[in-house]
Amino acid sequence: MNGGNLLYYLLALFVILLDQWTKWLIVKSMSIGESVEVIENFLYITSHRNTGAAWGMLEGRLWFFYIITVIVVIGIVYYMQTEAKNKPLMQVSLAFLLGGAIGNFIDRIFRKEVVDFINTYIFSYDFPIFNIADAALTIGVVLLMIAMIIEDRKEKELLNGKN
Repeated sequence: MNGGNLLYYLLALFVILLDQWTKWLIVKSMSIGESVEVIENFLYITSHRNTGAAWGMLEGRLWFFYIITVIVVIGIVYYMQTEAKNKPLMQVSLAFLLGGAIGNFIDRIFRKEVVDFINTYIFSYDFPIFNIADAALTIGVVLLMIAMIIEDRKEKELLNGKN
């Protein structure tokens, strides 16, 4: 791992630490189901647990998540070390994905469930409760799509002889 990659791994570590610290605060200071209003009709901190994936899908299938997460983490690290080199936006997106994946993996290993607490209402829709790792995964996917579009355009420009 070179010094340039270290920055991205530190970003992933920051996501993991922030995720775990916020979850620890929720577990230590709130009962499951307890909710605190932050912004009326928009943002609440609500202590919730999830034994599945997003929106409670695949409830209780911990071994599935263990296997998938290990494969995903290996894939992200491999891609960061090879294909994403010298592509800062791609590296940042993968760092968010890595941090988010590991953050929820830690919960599944040690708690056998994921601690969720960010409860938002968007246009009156009660969005499923999520956490910092989930937010990092979402940010990572969005940034990855943007990076892929940018890379695709660069390749097309090179093929067309434009610089």
